[in-house]
Amino acid sequence: MQNKVELLGYYGDDKVISCSAWTSTSRDLSEDKINRIPKLLKMLADEGHHTPFEKSYLHFLVTTDIASHIHIIKHRIGVSVNGESARYKEIKEDQYLIPQDWPILWQEQLKHYTENGLRLYHDCIKDLTENYGVDRKRAKESARFFRSYNTQITADVSFNWRSFYHFLSLRNKPNAQLEIREIAQQMLDLVKNIEGNPFQHTIEAFGL
Repeated sequence: MQNKVELLGYYGDDKVISCSAWTSTSRDLSEDKINRIPKLLKMLADEGHHTPFEKSYLHFLVTTDIASHIHIIKHRIGVSVNGESARYKEIKEDQYLIPQDWPILWQEQLKHYTENGLRLYHDCIKDLTENYGVDRKRAKESARFFRSYNTQITADVSFNWRSFYHFLSLRNKPNAQLEIREIAQQMLDLVKNIEGNPFQHTIEAFGL
């Protein structure tokens, strides 16, 4: 299964960000000031005045391999991540990612390796609890060691816009790992396609 992203919701827009920047002067939005929003946001982005962008938020649900999940949780400032945990439950949905740019031989090798690990994961929990008296909580949290980096979990991820830009600047680049780059691009595409394009000028200001 390939990684996928869903946009759960968002708060704010270009006007909210602009009003934050205008707090020191006047937050009243006259027609003239609305027309100045694109230029204002470009100036803020170019000169590094990024605090006003923190006033808008983006909320995603991500199906991700564990390796990419680790990339996401490294972004801690202005980012909130709540990932599905195999410590608290036995993950029944055996989802995993196979790199499509690999030769078929190695795709099949990884598929076999992953499915064997997932089988051992479930068997280990069952055997430890039923035959060895291991507490189920301990069995679940320790059996996770059979789950490889390409197995997938669900993660609830939100960014303020400043942090979203930081995430994209690192993870949506040619030298980023392919899987996290694809997640970042999916996120950006979803934001660009929000009905009404509420972040049009913010996106343009950062050249995204």
